[in-house]
Amino acid sequence: MSELQGIARFKFDEGKLEEFKRLSAQCMEIVRTKDTGTLQYEIYFNDDQSECIVLERYKDSEALIQHAANVGDLMEAILATGSVSGELLGEPSADLQAQLAGGPVRLFTPFQSM
Repeated sequence: MSELQGIARFKFDEGKLEEFKRLSAQCMEIVRTKDTGTLQYEIYFNDDQSECIVLERYKDSEALIQHAANVGDLMEAILATGSVSGELLGEPSADLQAQLAGGPVRLFTPFQSM
């Protein structure tokens, strides 16, 4: 199994929602035009738009590494809009695991699937 799934969770600081929306629109454009292995990239807000979840799927570890490089220039500004945590589901390459070490993303590896 080389496909990876990601779940990013954001809680926005007061007054930072519009900045997040502006930056996430730029991310979406980058994903659509530059990412070659991103299979899913969707953003969902809760009712009062104080939090959101980003669902991501990548064909493999290299696709996620490419995505991170493509949106890298925006990440500092996005992270400044609030707090973030996340989960990565799958079996990432050793290179990707090394890049994730010490960050806010927790890794979950497969147990059962169909």
